Amino acid sequence: MLDLPDDLDRLRILERLAEIILRDIRLKIAEAEQRERAMRPVRARREVQWVVSYLRQGGRPVEDSVHRSDCQLASGHTSPLTRDQALKLLGSHTLPACPICRPDSDLGILD
Repeated sequence: MLDLPDDLDRLRILERLAEIILRDIRLKIAEAEQRERAMRPVRARREVQWVVSYLRQGGRPVEDSVHRSDCQLASGHTSPLTRDQALKLLGSHTLPACPICRPDSDLGILD
């Protein structure tokens, strides 16, 4: 514990000084964080792609749902979709969107 004075006037002065010092420290931290962010490499955002997932019914493939191409829940049998194809399938409610990877959110379809 610091050895602080007992009188209110000097305590108020010390309080104000501590506030000023803390403000200056926070400004320096913000500057350092900005420099670090500027030094980090910028990763290119991967373009989102979509796929239709198939299931087997009676030995034949049947379209099941629309996924993002990086979704782990898409079955092993998929076909790529263009943005327009995915929009058409989801917009017309022909196929459901995967509830995990939410391709409908990426496409701007909101229910």
